[in-house]
Amino acid sequence: MRFVIFTHSLVSDWNHGNAHFLRGLATELISRECEVNIYEPRDGWSRANLLQECGRDAIVGFEQAYPRLRSNLYDLSSLNLSRALNGADVVLVHEWNSPDLVARIGTHRANRGTYQLFFHDTHHRSATDPETMAAYDLRHYDGVLAYGGIIRDIYLKRHMAREAWTWHEAADTRVFFPRAATKKSGDLVWIGNWGDDERAEELREFLIRPVQRLGLKACVYGVRYPDYALKELAAAGIEFGGWLPNYRVPEVFAKYRVTVHVPRRPYVKALPGIPTIRPFEALACGIPLISAPWKDCEGLFRPGVDFLFAGDEDEMVSQLQAVLTDTDLAASLVIHGLETIKDRHTCAHRIDELLAITGKSAELSLAGGVI
Repeated sequence: MRFVIFTHSLVSDWNHGNAHFLRGLATELISRECEVNIYEPRDGWSRANLLQECGRDAIVGFEQAYPRLRSNLYDLSSLNLSRALNGADVVLVHEWNSPDLVARIGTHRANRGTYQLFFHDTHHRSATDPETMAAYDLRHYDGVLAYGGIIRDIYLKRHMAREAWTWHEAADTRVFFPRAATKKSGDLVWIGNWGDDERAEELREFLIRPVQRLGLKACVYGVRYPDYALKELAAAGIEFGGWLPNYRVPEVFAKYRVTVHVPRRPYVKALPGIPTIRPFEALACGIPLISAPWKDCEGLFRPGVDFLFAGDEDEMVSQLQAVLTDTDLAASLVIHGLETIKDRHTCAHRIDELLAITGKSAELSLAGGVI
């Protein structure tokens, strides 16, 4: 089977979390003897920022960490869709692609394509910026793969797509698994981007002030931190590690005793049930997790068993104290978090779901793939 994927970037995960999931999906498909061709724009903002901030070594690091994954760089003005889509069975187009490309692929499908075509939405814009999303022409797409039920419902209720399915992100467990650490470097680590102030107050409430109040040795990794944010981290005694490639996250988690999840405000208010990929990856790495509030209305996890919730700053302080002082509690969270990931939330699970949606499960099984 031949899969063709158009993404913002496979190579760069600079402020681009979808790259984590895409790498896991592509690796899983290749392991099932599928052909996977991935296209990303040569001038994509994530790749450009990665090269500017970290240089060519960052690309080399990706190639060494994922030797079986490569992307085809293209310029939109000269992209030959007939060549790129020749022989495709399934085509995925991520929502960070340009509306022009999305429409062109749809037209190709209508005129010449026999492949199944899906739009993959992993952002909150369908709820927070509907005018922008309305610019995407999905008339000739088979449907939308939405990473939350509420996004799926938006597409269906607004008649933006003929079909839509919930397709949550998941952990790439070939990369995200517990690592042995002989010595801890500190108490708490947080990996995430400051961004556009979508969670600035939440980071102060659930990360910066609790660390300061408890006097924890902590480190933060990420990008797009303004000067004032860096000053706040420094004032709280929190080390700043800058950009961290996703394939190095497990080894960093292994050096700390706990991590936290602080979802962006649009997901909490407008898109309940969507935690983003970070909790999946943290639990897969076997580190105790404490989360700021969000509604797990789709029953992805077992709150209180797989991880702990903290409703406000004081509760975060209390939960951190409990995890850092109660070794049995910490061990239980690790065991149960890993159990839930392995049972329900790996990229292998998501490929099984995708093949069920496309009706390709039997075809791949007959071809010798592993279902």
